[in-house]
Amino acid sequence: MSEQAPSTPGDVDSTSEQANLFVLALDDASASLERVGGKGASLARLAAAGLPVPPGFHVTTIAYHSFVARHGLQEPILTAVSTISPDQPATLEAAAQTIATLFAQHPMPEEVAQAIRDAYFRLGGGALPVAVRSSATAEDLPEMSFAGQQETYLNLHGEQMVLDAIKRCWASLWTAQAIGYRARHQIAPADVSLAVVVQELVPAEAAGILFTANPLTGAHDQVMINAAWGLGEALVGGQVTPDMLLIDRATRTIIQQEVSEKEMMTVRTPVGTREEPVPAQMRTRTVLSSAQAAELVHLGLRIEQLYGQPMDIEWVFHDGRFSVVQARPITALPDAPQSRAMEWQLPNPKGKYIRAGAIELLPDPLSPLFATLGLPIWSRATVALGKARGIPYPDDPLTIINGYGYFDATYPPALAAKVVLAAPRLLVMLFRSLRSARARWQQAHATYKEVVKRWQAVEVAPARAHDLLSGTHEIVEEAARYYITIENGVVPGAYLSEALFTQIYTRLIKRRDDPPALTFLLGFESEPIRAEQSLYDLAQWVREQPALAARFAELSRSELATIATGGEKEIGGDEHTWKEFRHRFAAHLSRFGDLMYDLDFAKALPAEDPAPLGEALKGFLSGQAPNPYARQHAAEAAREQAAQRLLTRLHGVRRWLFRRTLHWAQSMTPLREDALADTGLGWLVVRRLLHEIGRRLVASRVIANEDDVFWLRLPELQEAVITLDAGSTPADAHALVAERRTLWQKERAVTPPHSLPIKGGTRARETAVTKKGPGRLDQTERAVIKGVAGSPGSVTGSARVIHGPDEFDQMRQGDVLVARVTTPAWTPLFALASAIVTDVGGPLSHSSIVAREYHIPAVLGTGIATQRLQSGQTITVDGNAGEVRLSAR
Repeated sequence: MSEQAPSTPGDVDSTSEQANLFVLALDDASASLERVGGKGASLARLAAAGLPVPPGFHVTTIAYHSFVARHGLQEPILTAVSTISPDQPATLEAAAQTIATLFAQHPMPEEVAQAIRDAYFRLGGGALPVAVRSSATAEDLPEMSFAGQQETYLNLHGEQMVLDAIKRCWASLWTAQAIGYRARHQIAPADVSLAVVVQELVPAEAAGILFTANPLTGAHDQVMINAAWGLGEALVGGQVTPDMLLIDRATRTIIQQEVSEKEMMTVRTPVGTREEPVPAQMRTRTVLSSAQAAELVHLGLRIEQLYGQPMDIEWVFHDGRFSVVQARPITALPDAPQSRAMEWQLPNPKGKYIRAGAIELLPDPLSPLFATLGLPIWSRATVALGKARGIPYPDDPLTIINGYGYFDATYPPALAAKVVLAAPRLLVMLFRSLRSARARWQQAHATYKEVVKRWQAVEVAPARAHDLLSGTHEIVEEAARYYITIENGVVPGAYLSEALFTQIYTRLIKRRDDPPALTFLLGFESEPIRAEQSLYDLAQWVREQPALAARFAELSRSELATIATGGEKEIGGDEHTWKEFRHRFAAHLSRFGDLMYDLDFAKALPAEDPAPLGEALKGFLSGQAPNPYARQHAAEAAREQAAQRLLTRLHGVRRWLFRRTLHWAQSMTPLREDALADTGLGWLVVRRLLHEIGRRLVASRVIANEDDVFWLRLPELQEAVITLDAGSTPADAHALVAERRTLWQKERAVTPPHSLPIKGGTRARETAVTKKGPGRLDQTERAVIKGVAGSPGSVTGSARVIHGPDEFDQMRQGDVLVARVTTPAWTPLFALASAIVTDVGGPLSHSSIVAREYHIPAVLGTGIATQRLQSGQTITVDGNAGEVRLSAR
């Protein structure tokens, strides 16, 4: 910021009431529509919400009225306007010219000018370049569009240029276009006024417009971005055809992209701006990368959430950061196409299907590659274990319905009879196997780890594509065997041991003043808890570096991703400190970066996209999240104290039962999270192998980017791999990938029933069995959503619906986390949450186990929470009754 004093005398620190009438800070709470106009009020709202808006100040409508009143201009303005006819352009031009002359002939009142000089000095003064934008009181209203009717001036510097531009903005309230528009919409000339926004100019390398709904079709599940080089005025003025990106708002992936030949761009000059040709090498280059587009969509959806409606947002991009220079509601959005009710056609019309087991780790529709490679392997591993133990299973127990994974619970009479006859033997076998659950898990883990390590050492670039796909098969097969091992050992062991201890303690031992059974099972370490502690330790180190902590709090999402890959120079600040931070962060990612968000290997892991962890780190830096060590130590102390007190009191058989069942429960419960946390141990290597195949397909122009490999089905990928290894070009898959992405987003917009079939046909109505449990589809109009009681307690708070890691930064201290499902990688959000609500899950799911460690209520398996609840809505989570109560809106 410049320290140069303003050239016109005045007290720059003046806080006089008169000066405050003429100028306001950009985020001032009193920046109303009447005082700062539509554009100014919108920018004030964005700035107050902490969104990236360039710093600046408002010149209020009072300043405009002061100028008009000082020179007696109101009457001649109204007289000039009274002569116009909206259908006769010549009359509009004549009135506009008369009023423009009136404004040009009179100086700005000195008290107004001085207030502006002082505000400009506080902003930076001297030669600080600014943008001066008109903001009319009738502008950007939801039902109208005044875009482009008043003036904007860019790259102004020095007090006199700023003052002149403000007066020209005032005069632009009375251009021929503005006068005619207001007359046609019957807006009285006496009712309008104009404010001005002065902001530090962002020297943008690129700029454009983002619509948070598709402005062409009205589809709310799509976001459209227009992007061009330069400051953006050439785009707004229609002098350049921008790049167009259509993006799925749920996945932040590009559905459609049109790269134009961008011939002109707006650039700065010493005294303003000008249009000049785009350099030849940039004309057909994409303005935004897919990662940048995803970050911009993320920003746009935050703004939409702030306003509660689809938005038209002007953005600029400079030095790796996006800024917002305007946001207004979309005024002419077409009606969204009506989608047909989802039909749930069953593979077997007489079958029964349920979303349980490994399917709980697949909350979204499956990627085509996981559906045809991963799920069949999981299904075969399930059957293989069943055969080895004499457990009757359908031939193909895992299937896909409308893109979602389901467990086939169809048991024809003959198969059902086998299950009944085998039940006693299977029960005995189960209890015997639980004795070796830990050893079997450790053996499966060692084998899985060895396979992953072997393929991790493979140099992918020279390898044949066939070998890379074979490696993928081998890792996924081992991952499936690992999961099935713990699903039939550690998981039931944890569930049964806890249930047995709880029953014996509650029925035979507990007195009125004794703690609940859960007290004896908390305070243990697990992999997700260790990951949280590691992130907390990193935050504590950052807080000891004040400059780093301050800079870290400002980082954008793309910059948060950059810090893991050595982007200190691009981010700015002390390079040595950043390198030390990166070293520590890399150590965290090396240990915990494979904690998966989703079982589908098409989803990125924290080690690949550390931005969500960076957002969680910001939460710890804020000091709002509790110390995880203190929480764990308190739970541990309470557990030990309660156990010691009871062991002192108990004798004989009851003491033996208490000690025996408690020891079993305490030895098994922590293992579940440790075991499940390593399910995705091999996914980083799997994605590395598949990305190498994807890179080769991109080079052959078969697909647009490496991630598109996950949108091919296994037979298609096998054929492409053979063709690549033969030195030929596989079939083009651009259209196929785009079609499947579109289908995926349609499927994701639907909440899958917890169980099928659908009574009376194919539409989404539930069976009588489903109506007895959680996840009921008929809860859409009720004030209470029922689920499974996962963690005790009751909390009333603000819901925060989080669909995935891209939205982690929306979580605030005290919010109720609402998600389809949580996995170990979601644990950092629990430190901020006051309660947990999920669509999928049961009493021993990750959400339940971790919520209990955090002593926060949890209601799981609601089936419909993410669809029914909205962020910001007040709800009460009753973890004792398994209910979520909605407050009246």
